[in-house]
Amino acid sequence: MHLARLKLRDFRNIRRLDVAFEPGFHVLLGRNAQGKTNMLEAVYLLATLRSFRGVGNAQIIRHERKAFFAGGLAIGQEENDIRYYWSAAQRKLTINEKPIRRIADYLGTLRTVVFCTEDSLLVNGPAKSRRRFLDLLLTQTRPGYLELLHRYTEALRSRNVLLKRDTPDLRLLDSFTRELVYNGEKIITARHDLVKKLSPLILLGYRKIATKTEDAHIDYAPSVREDFAVDLAKSRSREQRYRTTLVGPHRDELKLTLNRQPVAQYASEGQKRTFAIALKMAQADFLGGIHGSPPILLIDDVMGELDARRRAGLLPLVSRVGQVFMTCTEENWPSELTGHLHRWQVDQGVVSRKK
Repeated sequence: MHLARLKLRDFRNIRRLDVAFEPGFHVLLGRNAQGKTNMLEAVYLLATLRSFRGVGNAQIIRHERKAFFAGGLAIGQEENDIRYYWSAAQRKLTINEKPIRRIADYLGTLRTVVFCTEDSLLVNGPAKSRRRFLDLLLTQTRPGYLELLHRYTEALRSRNVLLKRDTPDLRLLDSFTRELVYNGEKIITARHDLVKKLSPLILLGYRKIATKTEDAHIDYAPSVREDFAVDLAKSRSREQRYRTTLVGPHRDELKLTLNRQPVAQYASEGQKRTFAIALKMAQADFLGGIHGSPPILLIDDVMGELDARRRAGLLPLVSRVGQVFMTCTEENWPSELTGHLHRWQVDQGVVSRKK
């Protein structure tokens, strides 16, 4: 899969952009705050309809404008012309000029994996960052998972509203509890199966990047210990005290360990960065295995965070991918890539090809 064309209008600091891309390795060069990361964000937005920076679409619109447009030509098993218009008053998404009504019908049209500074949250951040990592990958690879997650979230929200009341309607509470358990058990099973498949990929990726042999491992730790319905019943008195649902997939954890020690507490900064990259490479490998073609890699100045040996270890993993976009403030990529690069200069939102 690759992105053959990217079109933007009023996207961050980019007033207008229309660029064609070949498969291969693309380096976006420029000083800070010129729009390099904005281009990666646009590609990721076309794949997921959200920013990897954790902001809403209103913040993406160029200053003093009312809407943005992002479009692209995705080449996979077929060609898909994607067009996405967003304003506070109107949202319009089409593929080959046909309107898309359900997000589930769209996801997978363009597949990307992003490497960015926010990846540190996978290691150092709260459990919800790791749950989001699992859920995004399941959404990209398991039909129906997005709707399943939505039904669980709606049941959880309704149940919590009832629990906040002084005298909740018990029959209604039981109804939402049944819905929560039915969908929650399926989420737990899906996450458990995914972690089992990801774990060997993470170990392999980490050892290829790391400066020495270390045992990188992930374990799924659901908050449900026995039976979901039973655990909810046992927590009823605590729920009444805290007025919220205390057990379920919304409280699951993904444990990251290195040589059997928790990464967040015991690993060095270099080891943490390597673990985060190994997680993302495992995501890319898994997507490629499921769909038969690798996703597009978006690498936001990650090379600058790694020493020379780790950069050299990352190179073979990156070279297997069909298309890569990488931002750099200077030409600090591994020398092995020099003969295979497409170089672009980004200056104040304007993009031009470098010879």
